[in-house]
Amino acid sequence: MLDIKFIRENAGLITAGAAKKHLEVDISALLAADEKRRALLLEVERMRATQNEANTEMVKANPGERVDIVARMKVLKEQLQKKEKELQDIEHEWQLLMVQVPNIPDPSVPDGTSDADNVEVRRWPVLSEVEGGQKPDIANPKSHIELMQNLGMADFERGTKVAGFRGYFLKGDGALLNYAVWQFVMEYFVKKGGFVPMLVPSLVKRVAFLGTGYLPQGEEDLYKTQDSDFLAGTGEVATMAYYMNETLDIKELPLKMLAFSPCFRREAGSHGKDTKGLMRVHEFFKFEQVVLCEASHEESVRLHEELTVNAEELLQRLALPYRVVLNCGGDLGLGQVKKYDIEAWVPSEERYRETHSSSYFHDFQTRRLNIRYRDASGALHYAHSLNNTALATPRILISIIENNQREDGSITVPEVLRPYMGKEVIGSTA
Repeated sequence: MLDIKFIRENAGLITAGAAKKHLEVDISALLAADEKRRALLLEVERMRATQNEANTEMVKANPGERVDIVARMKVLKEQLQKKEKELQDIEHEWQLLMVQVPNIPDPSVPDGTSDADNVEVRRWPVLSEVEGGQKPDIANPKSHIELMQNLGMADFERGTKVAGFRGYFLKGDGALLNYAVWQFVMEYFVKKGGFVPMLVPSLVKRVAFLGTGYLPQGEEDLYKTQDSDFLAGTGEVATMAYYMNETLDIKELPLKMLAFSPCFRREAGSHGKDTKGLMRVHEFFKFEQVVLCEASHEESVRLHEELTVNAEELLQRLALPYRVVLNCGGDLGLGQVKKYDIEAWVPSEERYRETHSSSYFHDFQTRRLNIRYRDASGALHYAHSLNNTALATPRILISIIENNQREDGSITVPEVLRPYMGKEVIGSTA
């Protein structure tokens, strides 16, 4: 959520930002509601002040005067109740309009309508500026679906039978490989230091989704319970709400958290896309980097690059070719100022596929969640927030398996995962 004072003073800038994100927002309606809200608030406050004055008068008044005061206050009370109801209604309308106002994208964000317009920033590994990233030389690469089914690592048919469309079972070395990735990620961050590991809830109240900006716009992609709570599609939601309605000390910042949780997405709007395999499933698991820092654009930018580098280092240690792209305006969410996607190479498709996203929000989320900090002088500020996918499974298994396949259909286990797998090759008959 943006500061209403900032919105009043920069209506044109916000309208332009919304257009760059290809989001519809009625700033004129918001400003009209805001003007009415402020006028009603002044009226209500004046009436309440008059009531307070009358109460003081009652103490000093004689019996005759008291009768007159009571009569006047009866009329005022009725008028006040009417105005308070009007104020309540306009406050509700104002709030609904406020939560639809998008954050302003950074000037470096390119124009575009979808992920097809994202701009490549870099590749890894890089042989030369001409050749670009180096990819495995695999003749007739098999898909992860074929490889995993042949090696008994997954069962998609029974997954659909048990869990419905996009259901899956990981089993045998498929399950062990998934566990190995989790252990690898956790060990990386423990050794790195500075991040607090957290197991966070997936079942989360509506207020946390509103606070992080996933509601009201993204409700169609969320699973909802009979109690009107939701299942989160990322650990960011619960982790950000951890400090909701709290005031921190600047000495505590930046707060860095590594959240792990099951995640759930309906994949609404993706009909016909990636209907087989592990690319787009309803239930998955994710490590998420979440950071709260002081209200400084420079600090947000610095930490944004740091979180992105962490994710890149994980892929480099797994020896997975990838590229980083800068997301265009149409591929940004409501609250994001700037976002990178990291895409790993998928040999069977001969293209890079998204595995990570890395974003910063300034104080968009923390205003909604009321997360503030007190600086050295005692002044209060809303913190800035950032998040980044450390690693998500089972999607990352696609690139691990396909990039490490061998001619005989077996799979070389990446060196960094071997201590957790206890083997160098999956499916080898040697």
